[in-house]
Amino acid sequence: MTTPASPARAVPPAVDVVVVGAGFSGMYLLHRLRKLGMSAVVFEAGTDVGGTWYWNRYPGARVDVESLAYSYSFSAELEQEYPWEERYPTQPEILKYAQHVADRFDLRRDIVFRTRVSGATWDDESRSWLVRTEHADAVTARFLVMATGCLSASKMPEIPGLDTFKGATYHTAHWPHEGVDFTGQRVGIIGTGSSGVQSIPVIAEQAAELTVFQRTPAYSLPARNRRLRPDEVAAMRADYRSYRQAQKESAAGVPVVVPTKSALEVSDSERHAIYEAAWESGSLVNLLSTFTDLSTSQEANDTAKSWIHGKIHDIVDDPQVAADLCPDYPVGTKRPCLDTNYYETYNRDNVHLVNLRRTPLVEITERGVRTAEREHEFDVIVYATGFDAMTGSLTNVDIRGRDGLSLKETWSAGPRTYLGIGSAGFPNLFMITGPGSPSVLSNMIVSIEQHVDWVVDLVEHLRDQGLRTVEALPEAQDAWVDHVNEIAGYTLYPKANSWYLGANVPGKPRVFMPYAGGVGAYRKKCDEVAEKGYEGFAIAA
Repeated sequence: MTTPASPARAVPPAVDVVVVGAGFSGMYLLHRLRKLGMSAVVFEAGTDVGGTWYWNRYPGARVDVESLAYSYSFSAELEQEYPWEERYPTQPEILKYAQHVADRFDLRRDIVFRTRVSGATWDDESRSWLVRTEHADAVTARFLVMATGCLSASKMPEIPGLDTFKGATYHTAHWPHEGVDFTGQRVGIIGTGSSGVQSIPVIAEQAAELTVFQRTPAYSLPARNRRLRPDEVAAMRADYRSYRQAQKESAAGVPVVVPTKSALEVSDSERHAIYEAAWESGSLVNLLSTFTDLSTSQEANDTAKSWIHGKIHDIVDDPQVAADLCPDYPVGTKRPCLDTNYYETYNRDNVHLVNLRRTPLVEITERGVRTAEREHEFDVIVYATGFDAMTGSLTNVDIRGRDGLSLKETWSAGPRTYLGIGSAGFPNLFMITGPGSPSVLSNMIVSIEQHVDWVVDLVEHLRDQGLRTVEALPEAQDAWVDHVNEIAGYTLYPKANSWYLGANVPGKPRVFMPYAGGVGAYRKKCDEVAEKGYEGFAIAA
């Protein structure tokens, strides 16, 4: 067992707020808390800021929201000055942006790097949290905010023999910072979610042979990425305030023209033309918002599914490979991907697809991967097997509330929150974009800013009123969980075995975790709760 590296700076014994995570949530929290004059310390496992974009350095890593929209809105000066380069920025460009924000607002002096939080315990007598780290540090804080991200607890696949392979292995969420050279290598990659879809074309250009092991195909659209034009940057900067307001009121944090027609009430030719325009636009939101009923009607969704299947068959030369790449679940019910030449990559002579539905994966061996059909020999295996989404980064920390109540045990049948912000039995604990909020169904930065602003406003309210504790009421939490489930039940989301439901983690309860009612509707609900004196929360002196 290796000893963790020492933290980058001394840890204060007591602060007003402990923040866990120095990604976009943690950085903005620190900025807002400073403006309130509150003391805070941020703990970060990495060696720098960036969160998801610090860790995910795999080949081709790129965001699926346009840069001019996937950026902070809290500072007009930052909006005007930051020189975004690409429509969909790569991981290095996004990390550079995060580092710029940290420099510009002098955030690093209150961030303790190379330090994981191992546990936190609520003390009723002092009405405070005792937060412990892997280095045996202990910090007392009135408030604990988990800014740990929705996709930050990576997972390995449940395959026998993971430790037996004699070659090199990599996980897309823990990519070497110096990069990997696949030149002349025989590479196997397991997983075809977003990280697989983005990395496969890049690895294929280097590797001598690339074999893709696919259990469930993804829907993927061409990103149509390009350099940003000076005129479009200038136009956005001139109108940023109205655009930001439209983001807040939109369904997914990305303003689009709201559809007015069902997919079933237009002719085949009109429907195909609309799908074609969305495909060519390089925007997931454009495709998913083409018609009013793609997320609620199986018959309507089937028109998009059939059309995309046709596109895949048009692109991929081998009919069997094309058929294997066609998903059988409704469009949008698993996270769709944006890609650069993903389907085209399967036309390369050095790329091979193994359909694990037809020939199941049996084990990892010393030489490679064994399926029910044969053993595949490799020099390198890449695991693009995703995350314990939305809850893993929270339950991996031993958080104990009133009377030693364990968050992990409390959520054993699925996460239970009020608004995705607080959980009954855990006073003064806040989650940023937690389960029960729009989170992963939205432009994350829009949802992050909304949550941070709401939480910090609540903390300010408590301070100004001389109040000490705030906690979600069980009945409000129960009603919210029921509402989240009810909204999901109106949609097709539960029809796919997605990480939205925790289906990628054996033994994890099948509960639809994000709020599917939309960013704008959710914001209104949060505002109403605040206007009614934080209705649904117990607040005490």
